[in-house]
Amino acid sequence: MSAGGATVPGNGTATVPGITSVFVRLKLSLLRNGLRQSSGRRAAYILSGVIALLFAALQLIGLIALRGNEHATTIVVLLTALLGLGWTVMPLFFPSGDETLDPTRLVMLPLRPRPLIRALLTASLVGIGPLFTFCLALGSVISVARGAAAAAVGVLAVALTLLLCVALARAVAAANTRLLSSRKGRDLAVLSGLVIAVGIQVVNFGAQRLSDAGGLAKLDPVAGVLSWVPPASAIGAVDAVSDGAYGRGAAQLLLAVAALVALLWSWERSLVKLMTSPDGSTLQAAEPARQEASRGLGGRFLPGGRTGTVIERSLRYVWRDPKTKAAWVTSLVIGLIVPVFNALQGTGTIYFACFAAGMLGIQMYNQFGQDTSAFWMVAMTVSTPRDAYEELRARALALLVVTLPYSALVTVITAALVGDWRALPEALGLSFALLGAMLATGAVASVRFPYSIPQGSTHKNVAPGQAGLAWISILGGMIAAALLCAPLITLTIWLHVAAAEGWLWLVLPLGAAYGALLSWAGVRWSAPQAAARLPEILTAVSKG
Repeated sequence: MSAGGATVPGNGTATVPGITSVFVRLKLSLLRNGLRQSSGRRAAYILSGVIALLFAALQLIGLIALRGNEHATTIVVLLTALLGLGWTVMPLFFPSGDETLDPTRLVMLPLRPRPLIRALLTASLVGIGPLFTFCLALGSVISVARGAAAAAVGVLAVALTLLLCVALARAVAAANTRLLSSRKGRDLAVLSGLVIAVGIQVVNFGAQRLSDAGGLAKLDPVAGVLSWVPPASAIGAVDAVSDGAYGRGAAQLLLAVAALVALLWSWERSLVKLMTSPDGSTLQAAEPARQEASRGLGGRFLPGGRTGTVIERSLRYVWRDPKTKAAWVTSLVIGLIVPVFNALQGTGTIYFACFAAGMLGIQMYNQFGQDTSAFWMVAMTVSTPRDAYEELRARALALLVVTLPYSALVTVITAALVGDWRALPEALGLSFALLGAMLATGAVASVRFPYSIPQGSTHKNVAPGQAGLAWISILGGMIAAALLCAPLITLTIWLHVAAAEGWLWLVLPLGAAYGALLSWAGVRWSAPQAAARLPEILTAVSKG
């Protein structure tokens, strides 16, 4: 087979279709067969396609309307740069979005890298994403192109922008194929929603700061730098030619061409490596890592017996289970973003740092449900209230390994941002008390209101029919934790009202001691009930 076609000897002459046309038809077949799987999937695809095309059309109209605006170049350059960034990270966060992104499926076929790249690149232009990119690039060129020379360069700029974006996605996917097909790749997919949410917060914060700083004119220097970064450099070339700067336009256009050639070369090298080299999943390559893992953490840092074993198991769940990791990372990020962003906007106080302790304390809720159906292995080792107490205590200690220093760190960072170092001891004391209250109520909720976490669905955290249990467990526990912290909050307020600021430092040791007492009491009170309710807990957490 060749890139353009071949003849087959025999009684007659038959033309074998070129590899490029074969891959285009393969892409269309994959799309068509995927839509045939279910009416729900077909409806979701059609709806998402209509929304994307409608948004692309509106974006095209909006960009054309920018023609003649003094900030048009800044806007389109920044949009193109963001578009390129989106195409770069898309394969990392959505590795299963396109079945043709995995080149290891083609390892057994007698294909040469360069014809394969040409075929894959052409097939990649089929889809909603490329059409959306084409509309944005076309609108960007129309908004800045002035004159026949700029229009001619604009045709090349649209093609280069589209090819650069698609080649970026393909090159990144090929370079990270081993990662994307592994458990860590699935972790990235689970965490993609978090990254998008954080990105939205960052964009919102930047927009607010921009409106306060004097508008789009502040972004002109940024756009000037990005106009030399492909694929935005292709749009920058159109603007340069429109202004008569032909030398600068030629340099920016050549930079985009050079970037495309470099991406195709990198993609080719990745394909050759993937299709000719063994991966690290062989027994010999994995043996050192297996030996290192077999030693574990327990023999080096953790106490012996059941306590050390449970702590190590809990921490391994956090690191290895995608849903547990997603919940932890969400709590860690949001617990830092809320106080920091409020401090940067001038609307926060040091007491917002307690948000970190509250977010992390939620991880104590539904402890047994996090084990899913594997909880029966834990249940086999619990026969007395003492066993249940050691199990719950070790799980709480595993949380404290991360939550205690993290809460202190967020409080210190918030104090530095708001410039309120005098309130640091009381804020730390309140955070520690809240964390202890959350551990206490979390232990009670884990025993009284356990529920199952489905493993087959990425975006479902509660099994059908158990949503009420989840709401009672989390919402009721948080309200109870707030009530338990009322005495320390009242003491802090009273010291402020009584002008006894010199005694506020006592809130730190009192809060730490009070939090430790609450967590101990909650675990101690829950242990006998956990031992008595093991069959019910096992049934509840195994429903998913």
